[in-house]
Amino acid sequence: MTLPLARLTALIASALAALVALAAFAVQPATAAKEIPLPAAFARAAAAQDVPRDLLVAIAYAETHLDAHEGKPSANGGYGVMHLVSNPGTHVLEKAAELTGLPVEKLRTDTEANIMGGAAVLRAHADELGLDEAARKDVGRWYQAVAAYGNASSPEVARLYADAAYEQLGLGIDARGVTVKPQEVTADRGDYAKARDLNAQVGALSADYSPAAWVPASSSNYTASSRPSSYAIDRVIIHVTQGSYAGSISWFQNPSAQVSAHYVVKSSNGEITQMVREKDVAWHAGNWTYNTRSIGIEHEGYISDASWFTDAMYRASAALTRAICDKYGIPKDRAHIIGHNEVPGATHTDPGSYWNWNTYMNYVTGGGTPSWSATVDNASAQFTASSNWGTSSYSSQRYGADYRFVDPVAASDPAWFQASIPSAGNYRVEVWYPSDPGYNSSAPYIVATSSGNQTVFVDQRSGGGAWHSLGTFSLNAGTYNAVGVSRWTSGTGYVIADAVRISRV
Repeated sequence: MTLPLARLTALIASALAALVALAAFAVQPATAAKEIPLPAAFARAAAAQDVPRDLLVAIAYAETHLDAHEGKPSANGGYGVMHLVSNPGTHVLEKAAELTGLPVEKLRTDTEANIMGGAAVLRAHADELGLDEAARKDVGRWYQAVAAYGNASSPEVARLYADAAYEQLGLGIDARGVTVKPQEVTADRGDYAKARDLNAQVGALSADYSPAAWVPASSSNYTASSRPSSYAIDRVIIHVTQGSYAGSISWFQNPSAQVSAHYVVKSSNGEITQMVREKDVAWHAGNWTYNTRSIGIEHEGYISDASWFTDAMYRASAALTRAICDKYGIPKDRAHIIGHNEVPGATHTDPGSYWNWNTYMNYVTGGGTPSWSATVDNASAQFTASSNWGTSSYSSQRYGADYRFVDPVAASDPAWFQASIPSAGNYRVEVWYPSDPGYNSSAPYIVATSSGNQTVFVDQRSGGGAWHSLGTFSLNAGTYNAVGVSRWTSGTGYVIADAVRISRV
């Protein structure tokens, strides 16, 4: 059989990349055991496999926050900072070994090898998509390769996975000595643009808790029931996923998982997906009696890394727990809201020592309202924009009666949201916008921090109708234009300015 020229070229390129990877680990045997700094490891892997370095970092950050977790696997069998999965249905780890020639054990435990393996797998997906040298230089063209890297259970979850990585490119990354500057990227979603946007508060919503999206778990992973008539519900059990949001959703859809939870909560902004109806028995506690009597809530992250436990996650989860307790008459106390580690016979230790029970319970009982928070809508007197900005009520995802829109242009003409910041300190900045395929692929949001303006880029084609965190920033006291939306972007589509929320943390 004669291979097509394009495929033959890709195979030769993969073989050469494998030789480069092996050479990198073969030289200087006396120093091979030394730990290579993360920035250097990402740079080497990106160069060896010809993948975008910043995108490689963004995938790793979305998966693990760049934490190798001492070579221990995630809940669905992913290893290292690149989360190379090895489970009965997915063999990314083994594929990485095949592509690089590196031993599986080294890929599990050696961070530099793990990053090289992840880069090789990502490049292989790009080759399968036919990305040539010119296309590989455009970070946006890698979107479908990133979606494939996540091994998602459905197109909508694959989109959720890839969107998480591209969102990090827009926000920027500064973790464990590795930095990625916020950047304009137009993600080419291809057919994934037709998949349901699980980041948006539209489409299939939960019948039990309206703020949540509904994505059903595999029926092989829970027991159908008729609670509370079949079993009384008197507990809420708090879990940590030991994996990413998208990865956990995909895992609960995998029939071989044999685990599930009623809800999964996202770290960055507190978005919630329901996967098992409350009337049914999710398999989450490792104890049948406790499964039958409880609602299980999973939280994105790892118990060994406090960076996953954001205020947005605590608040969103606490609101969910409060609603569950009110619905079933569950006392809002630590005897009835427990961690997985408190289930009799539990072998799990989540939510772990970094989970702040005092903060969480304070939010559950209603005593944890922010010391200061302000929401500014585009219709308020605190919003200013030139006459170039139009007004629309087209999208039902809008905040309030309407929102503002404008074409992108290489000129300074921002819309500004003014706020009266009570005192100098750290504040979480969130934005609300409607999304549409015709809206901007890389809208620049400007935050007037105490050290100067900082810009983050948001893809307004997805995730509409919900609050999205731009991050936590140091702000000065006073009344001034605190958050702006710029027109100056190479991103395509209307730039939208709708509402912002600033909260002291």
